[in-house]
Amino acid sequence: MFPETTLRSRRLVLRAFNSGDVPDAYASCSDSLTQQWLPLPRPYTLGDATAWCTTTAHAMRESGDGIQFAIVDVGTDRLVGQVGLKKTDWRALTSEVGYWVSPWARGHGIAAEATRALALWLLADQRFQRLELRAATANTASQSVALKVGFHREGTLRNAGFVHGGRVDLVLFSLLPGDVSPGTLRASGSPAKRR
Repeated sequence: MFPETTLRSRRLVLRAFNSGDVPDAYASCSDSLTQQWLPLPRPYTLGDATAWCTTTAHAMRESGDGIQFAIVDVGTDRLVGQVGLKKTDWRALTSEVGYWVSPWARGHGIAAEATRALALWLLADQRFQRLELRAATANTASQSVALKVGFHREGTLRNAGFVHGGRVDLVLFSLLPGDVSPGTLRASGSPAKRR
């Protein structure tokens, strides 16, 4: 399993979820745009947010599936999103990144900055060999994040995703160790700092 970790960038802290995040997680995950692209429970309840922040997100790390981070503002510690790893293959040293951004934080580069920090930690510090990102073909905002971070578009996975509206094609992006270094990521945003 991944070690318990806190990552920092210029504006953000990536840390474990806690019970104080429940109200903002509830507001974020019940938002219509978040619900459009992620197969979260619908309706998303306060109980769902409580379970995510206090149990489910932590269990994903403990099971070895991945690690989930609350993205919080460095100055206020307010939740502004989530970024995490899932479907981790420990033998192949590969994982998949996913994220959402709270409605009040959208349009400020939060997803790209957090994904950049996590990618650097995974590929450089943890010595993983591949990080994948999958986005629905119609989810142009998520695809834009992938490109801003430096992911390479590999192709389209037909009928590979599920959202509330049904099956969708997914665009597959990848990032390899040779694609990242603290210097290359600094050009687009601050590198991750471990705590």
